[in-house]
Amino acid sequence: MARGALRRKIPELTEALTGNVRDHHRFWMHELLQHIDELNERIDRLNQEIQKRTAPYEDTLERLMEVTGIGRYVAEIILAEIGPDVTNFPTAKHLASWACLCPGNNISANKRRSGRTRKGQPWLRAALTQAAWAASRSKDTYLSAQFQRLRVRRGPKRAAIAVAHSILVIVYHLLANPEASYRELGGDYFLQKNKGQQERRAVNILQTLGYQVQLTPVAA
Repeated sequence: MARGALRRKIPELTEALTGNVRDHHRFWMHELLQHIDELNERIDRLNQEIQKRTAPYEDTLERLMEVTGIGRYVAEIILAEIGPDVTNFPTAKHLASWACLCPGNNISANKRRSGRTRKGQPWLRAALTQAAWAASRSKDTYLSAQFQRLRVRRGPKRAAIAVAHSILVIVYHLLANPEASYRELGGDYFLQKNKGQQERRAVNILQTLGYQVQLTPVAA
């Protein structure tokens, strides 16, 4: 039954499985396997019930799954926790505050410092954080670029929370406007948005290293 990379470890597997298997070992292995089968049956029944209850909102789930990082499981949690209607929240900021994904206010001497988010809404928060980590591993996407940009200054965990907040804002607008669809901005969004700043930063770095820089635009 060794597959994939385990094929190279067949001698080690053979040695690890060599031993005396007695009747009571077989009894417990049979009980464990039977318990696993029972759990899988219960999971199947629960999945069928979830599919039955979410069937009227299949279009909403499909639109949510277009967002980078959101899969079927996360989309179902978002629908269960928020519902298909967000009219109770006047703005995306209100929804983020309710979900406890707004950073706290920590301002002193007119300087804004990093503030911790409040604890609450554990299922929704955990699902959005899971989606944020998935988005951070995506290629050439806005959310991945946001994560990498913040990770350097804030660390990976805070960057993931910030991306989770962005995902929740996207979800709010998708639910608030049934005609809206997710539009990927691309991994170079921040570079294009702050193109002049990026140019000055790159020139300064090269000048610090002792180079004389003259920028010449490339013909389109």
